[in-house]
Amino acid sequence: MNERRLDGKVAIVTGSSRGIGKAIAERYAEEGAKVTVNWAGRERDAKAVVDGIESRGGEALSVGADVSSSADVKKLVRATMDHFGRIDILVNNAGVMVGKSVLETTEDDWDRTIDVNLKGAYLCSKEVATIMLGQEAGKIIMMSSNSGLYHPSAMKFTEYVVSKAGMNGLTKALALALGPHITVNAICPGWIKTDMIADTDPEIERRILDETALRRWGTTDDVAGAAVFLASSEADFITGELLIVATDQRSRRRSRARRAHGGHCGRRRCGPGPQLRRLRRWPKPVRMR
Repeated sequence: MNERRLDGKVAIVTGSSRGIGKAIAERYAEEGAKVTVNWAGRERDAKAVVDGIESRGGEALSVGADVSSSADVKKLVRATMDHFGRIDILVNNAGVMVGKSVLETTEDDWDRTIDVNLKGAYLCSKEVATIMLGQEAGKIIMMSSNSGLYHPSAMKFTEYVVSKAGMNGLTKALALALGPHITVNAICPGWIKTDMIADTDPEIERRILDETALRRWGTTDDVAGAAVFLASSEADFITGELLIVATDQRSRRRSRARRAHGGHCGRRRCGPGPQLRRLRRWPKPVRMR
């Protein structure tokens, strides 16, 4: 019999009415978790997620809350506790992205992005932490981004990149502050095909795929699988880590550079450096007296 990895657990997944959050909520329910589906402005979509989970024999609750509001976050956590009695997993997935260059964005664009992506993760984590500490167990998972680790194709969206880089720092800080009973990790997806990037310029899409080792977009299921792993007992000894769910784009750029330069990249040869070449030489034998 296949044992479900999250049996009896209760999870809050913020921003789970669509996209990556929806995929995680549905996978958690399949693995036996009871799920709070959080939404802000998409009540109908959230209800559809809950109905789908319940139709497959799972348990789910829909709660509308703006994660950038401390009052709303308290309402979200209280509703989950009232309905399910405990909280074992928090996925800070709610996020926004403004598709503008730094000179086009407004102060409101900056504030909204930082408030939802970074402040929201902070508020939700802090609110559930006291509950998890009382239970002496809990898992907090941040939905960060490869762009927060320097992803050239996404660096033009400045406020988004900053919010995700901040989330990576928050992950490590909370892991130290909340251990040993609570683990805190982040998932850093690469380019995942969701509504958030539906308006990406076709030329940028072509360049991204051309630089990607697997030559395909990631899917929400790719990310959901990682979220199940980090929420399960299999990841009990992992905390403060950033799990990259992406293909290596740099490797394709490096291999193209090698072919283009006949084994040379710029002025430097694409091979072992002088230090490594020196290490490969056998030392002269030493005679014992």
